[in-house]
Amino acid sequence: MGFDVAASAYDRFMGRYSAQLAAPMADLAGVAPGNRALDVGCGPGALTAELVARLGPHAVTAADPSASFVAAARERLPGVEVVEAPAEQLPFADGAFDAALAQLVVHFMADPVAGLGEMLRVTRPGGTVVACVWDLAGGRAPLSAFWKAVRSLDVAVQGESGRPGTGDGDLVRLLEAAGAADVTQHELSVALRHETFEDWWEPYELGVGPAGEQVARMPEDDRAAVRERCREVLPAAPFTLTAVAWAARGVAP
Repeated sequence: MGFDVAASAYDRFMGRYSAQLAAPMADLAGVAPGNRALDVGCGPGALTAELVARLGPHAVTAADPSASFVAAARERLPGVEVVEAPAEQLPFADGAFDAALAQLVVHFMADPVAGLGEMLRVTRPGGTVVACVWDLAGGRAPLSAFWKAVRSLDVAVQGESGRPGTGDGDLVRLLEAAGAADVTQHELSVALRHETFEDWWEPYELGVGPAGEQVARMPEDDRAAVRERCREVLPAAPFTLTAVAWAARGVAP
């Protein structure tokens, strides 16, 4: 999965949207002074930074399987323990945290139920586990226009809408299957203004995630066709893109 990339590439591609999810995610988790929090699949540290702002660096731990993201998070957030590890194999003791959060990660887990189960394991009984994923199945993600354009030219392309957690109720079912109690579903929305079409398109050429990989393997003619189809699908620039993520909150037993 195309996340062995520079942190700056992720920032330009998805970080500009995901940073806006950080505060609502921390609110949903009920993060408060005195808590210890874990950011699972932290990437370059957008949500981690929000947790640090609320709790201080020594009360925050982060994990990600990408070595480049781990290095970036360590550099950006001194004092935070950042470890290289997948969600399914968290190297922490049972009940070590008051809250565990996963922002835009569940749909990339090799085994989402196992990953969420690990988050529950390392959260104290009564603590919170929160996860969010873009509403890719409902066509309300930052990536939806791109995948719509790709599929208009090649219906065989799978896109990301079938990934776990991307549809209405998916995260609730996954959290419940992992063993969480009192699971509730929520919607989080963000809005980002793009001054030009190129401002929106160019990050897709940086090779980040499934969309970046899709662009990278296209012949130039196909890439140009998708780019122009995206231009047709999107509003005329400047435009503001509003995106919605499904979120679910559960309680560790």
